[in-house]
Amino acid sequence: MLGWVIACHDDKAQCIMEQLEKRFGHIPQCRVVNYWHGIGTNMLSRMMCDALHHADSGDGVIFLTDCNGGAPYRVAALMSHKHDNCEVISGVTLNLLTELYPLRFCLSSRAFRHTIVERGGEGVSSLWHQQQKNPPFVLLHHA
Repeated sequence: MLGWVIACHDDKAQCIMEQLEKRFGHIPQCRVVNYWHGIGTNMLSRMMCDALHHADSGDGVIFLTDCNGGAPYRVAALMSHKHDNCEVISGVTLNLLTELYPLRFCLSSRAFRHTIVERGGEGVSSLWHQQQKNPPFVLLHHA
């Protein structure tokens, strides 16, 4: 089963989690990180690292963030490069997570990434999709 780390500004992540629990009961391997104004990036990184390790059972973790480029998204992007089967999604909503909740039990992290971006519409993207639009800069060495 894929672990989820829901990381959003203010209390949005907690509100999403509470609504998911009302619908599905206890949500295993799911952690919430609320990013409040004034929390430093070091503290946010520590909170997200802790959430990642609690959510991961070895099948992979999906970071679900509220906005592309926000602090939770940037921290998740840095962390994802150090962990296998780790994806970063931006633009998540309660309705989208409610719809896709059952798929976390049967899809790989890559398949889940593609599915959530496909079903989420224009406002939903992933780190992988953003990197395809803007490939990393490569310095060519001319001898």
